[in-house]
Amino acid sequence: MSVAEDYVELALRLGRHVDGLVDSYYGPPEIAARVDGEPLREPAELVADAEALRAENESPYLEAQLLGLETVARKLAGEEIPYADEVERCYGIRPSRVPEQEFEAAHEALDDALPPGGTLAERYQRWREGDPVPADVLPAVLEALSEQLRERTRERFGLPEGEQSRLDFVTGEPWSAYNYYLGDLASRVAVNTDVSLTPALVAHLIAHELYPGHHTEHAWKEALLYREQGRLEESALMIGAPQSLIAEGVAELSIDMVVDDHDAFVSEALGEFGVEYDADAGRMIRGARGALEHVVGNAALLLHEDGMTPEAAQAYIERWGLVSPKRAAQNVQFVTHPVWRSYVSTYTDGHALCRDWVAGDPKRFKRLLTEQLTPADLR
Repeated sequence: MSVAEDYVELALRLGRHVDGLVDSYYGPPEIAARVDGEPLREPAELVADAEALRAENESPYLEAQLLGLETVARKLAGEEIPYADEVERCYGIRPSRVPEQEFEAAHEALDDALPPGGTLAERYQRWREGDPVPADVLPAVLEALSEQLRERTRERFGLPEGEQSRLDFVTGEPWSAYNYYLGDLASRVAVNTDVSLTPALVAHLIAHELYPGHHTEHAWKEALLYREQGRLEESALMIGAPQSLIAEGVAELSIDMVVDDHDAFVSEALGEFGVEYDADAGRMIRGARGALEHVVGNAALLLHEDGMTPEAAQAYIERWGLVSPKRAAQNVQFVTHPVWRSYVSTYTDGHALCRDWVAGDPKRFKRLLTEQLTPADLR
């Protein structure tokens, strides 16, 4: 067998131990059937398999992926790996703390930008969560945004012939939305209606999950890398490896690559449905809050490197992130999960890495959508 096939088998074997580790698999069904029919392999065996593959492999892309999967296997086998080392091995970038002075500056800027009435946290939460798109028009709003962003994506970056997507509405999930890539150039995006889907959020959500975010990247890579070039390894979309950091970086950057003025776009698009949105205020608030996206990453480092308690970490996130106790508790649950704790870096570090490398150049963004690039390639 080829190194790529061995890699896919390793990925699928690890996925039998960790639900959700294989985010999507659209490769030959006989490989999945073969792995599913085997006795469950012990994590120590999978560590040895990953080491052997790394010794045989000559691809820098697969080396980065294999190091991440080997790290996941080592953790499953009970090995203690320091948090920052785990993040770096899995995702190709070492996490660092953002000084709290930057959060203080963001608070001061938000105090000037947010409408008055209540504490700073109350005012911020009201803007972020307090005025959702009405439920009776939400599906139509999201479908319209999807179609508009799809056309903008097609104009600027192209789309593979035959790609398709659909929106489903769900409840009882911890996230706002999730892209289930189905293969055959298709995605299903589940939108959680338990979450307050405000005008400030909805366009970013659709761009992140669909156009030109996760769906667009997966569809292009299936069409070009898997179908045309026969790169079997691309058919397994893996959590716990640098592929995820690039994917989240692409998704977080995506709205800015197709919309010149996010807030004006939202105001105009939602106005068609009778939903008001103050674009000027939104623009100021977005500009002011930037550093706050790093609060949860800081909390993860404090938990895992400084020994902070979960209760103190929740209080830290509430204070500096200006979020509700419920949202802060969800953040703590995420960053204390034994497998997912390191994933938080993919959003902030992935975004920064991709943003700085692309530097507004559509050609570079198209490369992120279509090539097997690693964090090392972007540095």
